[in-house]
Amino acid sequence: MRSKILEMLRNAGSVYISGEEIASRLGVSRTAVWKHIRELREAGYDIRSHSRSGYMLCETPDLLLPGEIRHDLNTKIMGQKIVYYEDIPSTNIEAKRLAAEGAPEGTVVVSEAQSTGRGRMERAFFSPKGKGIWFSIILRPEFLPQEAPKCTLLAAVAVAKAMDQFGLRAGIKWPNDVLYEGKKLVGILTEMHAEMDRINYVVIGTGINVNIMPEEFPPELRDCATSLAIMKGEKLPRAAFFRAVLQAIEELYLMVRKQGFASLMEEWRHYTITLGQEVNVISVNETFAGRAVDIDADGALLVETEQGVRRVLAGDVSIRPRK
Repeated sequence: MRSKILEMLRNAGSVYISGEEIASRLGVSRTAVWKHIRELREAGYDIRSHSRSGYMLCETPDLLLPGEIRHDLNTKIMGQKIVYYEDIPSTNIEAKRLAAEGAPEGTVVVSEAQSTGRGRMERAFFSPKGKGIWFSIILRPEFLPQEAPKCTLLAAVAVAKAMDQFGLRAGIKWPNDVLYEGKKLVGILTEMHAEMDRINYVVIGTGINVNIMPEEFPPELRDCATSLAIMKGEKLPRAAFFRAVLQAIEELYLMVRKQGFASLMEEWRHYTITLGQEVNVISVNETFAGRAVDIDADGALLVETEQGVRRVLAGDVSIRPRK
């Protein structure tokens, strides 16, 4: 009901719409309309009222509410179901729980804050309230389990493409860190539940630093993390940027389902800052250096060393400063 009232107010623009008209169109009482208006105000919507004219929506809150995300969202899969929290330990943990219970593909879990968000290699991810987009999305792909790690590349490319729409250009460091001037903007963690030859679900967890100011980062992160607002010099509308990300994820996912991952790899190469660079690779058992020359069909990084080309499927890769 609230979403329908909100949509009517949006459509009315800067014109008042009476409580009587809202009630008539929705088949409810004017008292019911008033109660929903009150709840919308409590959620942060600035709704002006006039005793004779009715109601007018003046301003929407900078919150990732389902109604705000769905407004102008042009997708058929991603975000058709949105589960919203003000604070949660981890959106990935909640998304995995929902996926195990049968949540449909494209379900999004989004929170204003995370208390125990994690990235690759179990690193903590700074997720302050109302400053970023901390979300997880459930996929139920038909491709084989060994293809699932490439979903991480898909998410990184999707964020980079969304940034393009806002006049921002960043680079992807293999496999999935989105960086600006060497500082991290985005972290991605992909998790899977599968059988030998079948994926039950994939959960892609993504954290995007949107409106975090330099002084708001903990001291230990100020030299290695940044935000979209710092890049642009002004704050971004989080819901609008989130819609762009979801639409890019859907576009790329449908492309992969139809054509396979080859086209996605080309998109990744377009945005990467890793290829052609001298890199250090830290894996579980060893550390080595070389020149990153390409990624293969599995998404592995190919590193040219004095001993030959090495395939890197997992590990920490850092770009060595130019001499």
